[in-house]
Amino acid sequence: MKRYSAGSGQKALHLVRLVSKLPDDKDAVTAALDYWTSWETEFPIIASAKALEILSRRIQWRRIIQVSKWMLRKGQVLTMGTCDTLLLVLDRDDRLEEAEELRRRTPDMEELGVRPDDDTVRRVSSAFANWGEFKNQKLVLRKYQNKWKYLHFNGERVRVRAAEEQ
Repeated sequence: MKRYSAGSGQKALHLVRLVSKLPDDKDAVTAALDYWTSWETEFPIIASAKALEILSRRIQWRRIIQVSKWMLRKGQVLTMGTCDTLLLVLDRDDRLEEAEELRRRTPDMEELGVRPDDDTVRRVSSAFANWGEFKNQKLVLRKYQNKWKYLHFNGERVRVRAAEEQ
């Protein structure tokens, strides 16, 4: 996997231009993305992440979903950042079934030692509450919510118990 960022900004812009002018067809987008990486010896991780960020700023939710899913199908960048972005976009696009499918992949990420950050935990638990699945909401909070948080008080860093959400 490519980890250096030389030229990644230009590659990201090229990817954004490429997917932005495509029809909203999964096969067309997949073919274009496959072509985009066909000349690469290693998967351009940094350029892909930058492209997702650009698409997010341009509020192109469907393109973010298409590119993220393509990356996951390729077995690339299975990180909490990618999953968090995808969950957020699926929620904004009212694709709750797909968000649930992505949530089911969480055990795979646990095996890799990847834990969700506090923001992701809040979003997932909030989504469960919106769906009326309070049992799953409590399970997510109990399993992933940090018990402690750090505050700065009188110039010192102090550890305090985090308030539990219900």
